[in-house]
Amino acid sequence: MVLNTINEADLKGKRVVIRVDFNVPLKDGKVTDNTRIKAALPTIQYILDNGASVVVMTHLGRPKGQKNPAFSLAPVAAEFERLLGRKVTLAPDVIGPEVEKEVNALKPGDVLLLENVRFYAEEEKNDETFAKTLASYGDIYCNDAFGTAHRAHASTEGVSHYLPSYAGFLIEKEVKFMAPILENPEKPLVAIIGGSKVSSKITVLESLVRTCDTIVIGGGMAYTFDRAMGYTIGKSLVEDDYLETAKSFLEKVAAKGVKVILPVDHECAKEFNENAEAILVDGRNIPDDLMGMDIGPKTVALIKDAIKDAKTVVWNGPMGVFEFDTFAKGTEEVARALAASDAISVVGGGDSVAAINKFNLADKISHVSTGGGASLEFLEGKVLPGIKALEK
Repeated sequence: MVLNTINEADLKGKRVVIRVDFNVPLKDGKVTDNTRIKAALPTIQYILDNGASVVVMTHLGRPKGQKNPAFSLAPVAAEFERLLGRKVTLAPDVIGPEVEKEVNALKPGDVLLLENVRFYAEEEKNDETFAKTLASYGDIYCNDAFGTAHRAHASTEGVSHYLPSYAGFLIEKEVKFMAPILENPEKPLVAIIGGSKVSSKITVLESLVRTCDTIVIGGGMAYTFDRAMGYTIGKSLVEDDYLETAKSFLEKVAAKGVKVILPVDHECAKEFNENAEAILVDGRNIPDDLMGMDIGPKTVALIKDAIKDAKTVVWNGPMGVFEFDTFAKGTEEVARALAASDAISVVGGGDSVAAINKFNLADKISHVSTGGGASLEFLEGKVLPGIKALEK
C-alpha cells in the first residue's frame, strides 16, 4: 500500500483543506486530553512552514446532524491555538457565505477551523454537494484523521474526488506500522488479542492467522474459548452463540501450526466490583461461584516468553478488567513486557491504548495507534475508504 503523502505536494501559496481527528474529551468547557490535537500538529506545521494556509475540518461527538452548542469546537479551537502557537480562527459555521468570506480572506500561514462538520447530516451521508462545497475551500486535500478513516463521510472520503489528495504524516505512520502486520511482518509475529467479546474480535483473529506465529487470547473473550474447550468458567462472561465459532477457530489454527496461548490460571472474584477481593485460581477450571477478572501469574509468564522471542508484536484489547486496580496486573505486566521488548510493537484499539497510557508506557512502544475502530478494521484486512482515497 503506497500513499500520496503531503510532502510530495507543492504547497506554496496554496490553501490546504485538512481533515483531522480532534474528537477530544471535554469537561467544563476545557479539553481534558489533547493527545489527538498534538498528533496532527506535525502535518499542520509542515503545511504552514511551506507557504500554505489551512482550512481544518473535524467532528466532535455525535450532534446527529443538528447544530448543537454543546458540541461546538470553541474549546477545541482554544487548545489548538495554544498548542500550535499561532492564531486559530474558528469559523461561524461549516458552510455558507460567512464561511466562504473567511476562507477567501486567508493568507499563507493563516489557520481557519471550521465548526463541527457533523452539525450537518450531509457529512455522514457523504453527500456530493456538501463534499463539493468543502472541496471548494482549498486547492489541495490532506487527510490526517486515521481515527475516522474507516468511515466514508464527506470530509473523509467525499472531498478526495474533487481535489488532489494526500495523506498527512499521522496516517502515513499508521499505515507504515499496520500494513506489514497483514502483508509481510518481521517474524516471529505475536498477536495479543483481548477485550470482552469474541463476536467483536473473531474477524481480527481470523485475519491474523495468515501471518502470526503465536496468538494470545485474553480478556473476557478467553472464557468463551475455555467453555468451548470443555473447561468450567463459573460466572465468567461467555457468548454461548460463539462457542462453535471459537471451537472451529482453534481447530483451524492448530491445522496451520500457529501456537495459541489461552489463560492457564485466573484472577477471579465473587462479584463484578472494583472493591471485590481477588481470588487466584491456579488452574484452567473456574469454580461455579467465581468469575474470571484477569489472567493469573502463570499466564503472564507464558505471554512474556512469547514476547521475548518476538520480532513483531501487535496488541489489541486488555487482558482483564484493568479499569479496576485490583484486576489490572495482567494487563500491566503484558504492557511492561512489551515496553521492554526489542520487537516492533504496535498497540491499537481504545482500551489497550488507554492501558498503555495508564501505565505511562506510550513512549516505549514503537507505535500507538490513534484509531480504535479504524485500527481494528485495518487489522481485519478491510478496505478503509479514507485510506483508499489516498493511494497512488
